[in-house]
Amino acid sequence: MKILITGGAGFVGSSLAINIKTNYPSYEVICLDNLKRKGSELNLPRLAKAGAIFVHGDIRNKEDFDALPVVDFVIESSAEPSVLAGLEGTPDYLINTNLVGTINCLNYTKKCGAAFIFLSTSRIYPIKAIEKLNFEEAETRFVLSDEQSVAGVSSKGIAENFPLDGARSLYGATKLASELMIHEYNEFYGMKTVINRCGVLTGPWQMGKIDQGVMVLWVAKHYWQQQLAYIGYGGSGRQTRDMLHVKDLYRLIDFQLHNIDKVNGEILNAGGGVEVSASLQELTQICQEVTGKTIPISKVAENRAADIRLYVTDNTKVTALTGWKPEISMKQIVTEITEWIAENEEALAYVLK
Repeated sequence: MKILITGGAGFVGSSLAINIKTNYPSYEVICLDNLKRKGSELNLPRLAKAGAIFVHGDIRNKEDFDALPVVDFVIESSAEPSVLAGLEGTPDYLINTNLVGTINCLNYTKKCGAAFIFLSTSRIYPIKAIEKLNFEEAETRFVLSDEQSVAGVSSKGIAENFPLDGARSLYGATKLASELMIHEYNEFYGMKTVINRCGVLTGPWQMGKIDQGVMVLWVAKHYWQQQLAYIGYGGSGRQTRDMLHVKDLYRLIDFQLHNIDKVNGEILNAGGGVEVSASLQELTQICQEVTGKTIPISKVAENRAADIRLYVTDNTKVTALTGWKPEISMKQIVTEITEWIAENEEALAYVLK
């Protein structure tokens, strides 16, 4: 099997590539990446050691696909992943990467006669619709209620049939627009496709920032004993997200690579679910336990643009269809990230510190 992974030197792409090569050494894995994200260059030796092929290129440029060989699968994991991207200044890079780039990937996939696995995002769901959901304010987190006035939501989280009317951030809009194009290629070109709407992805080798990769950021700030802040919703730290370890994501992608007919044309929400979720308060507690360090955390009452109170994935559909569900716990995720930072402290300091 030959597989192209776009964004292949990024956090998700490199993790998928290394796991595929580890489990299927005979597979040819090509990683295409423009190395724009700070820290992505640190993954190149890891890819080489695993036997993956790195190609420096940009999905925005159709010409960069011309030199690539024919493959059996394209895993589209490239993106400008920041929810805040484009809100200040021009959204050109965001749109050209997340939408035009995806269309270039689809055309390359069509040329190859390959199948297409797309990593979308929970951010395609509208902000105001999520903010209006019925919730309870527990001692340390916000919790979704079972009684809701719209479809696709319960105490288990957000399902695939949640309403899509409304604004969702420029980032979310580009990913949803890409999903629409994928449906067209599936229907009219007969391309085999599957869309995975992922919640928060995390794990070692993620170069975390405040607007993307909050789990790693939180652990790193504890590790180096720097200040953090609970921003928005009164500064309570009750904002809640589910977290999905990238190795759990790999297990789902592995199934899809080898059972594409079973998932062809599907949209699947895939996240940590209620079982692997935490508020910022709770994440702080876990970080204190694992690192043995307590740091100052300030409170900012005002909400940030495009923020939401809570998001938890309802994995009911993906589990029923594939048998997949997340296995790696919050504490294990924090432990693995802490150990990774400790083992690579010097190399990571300029990115994370």
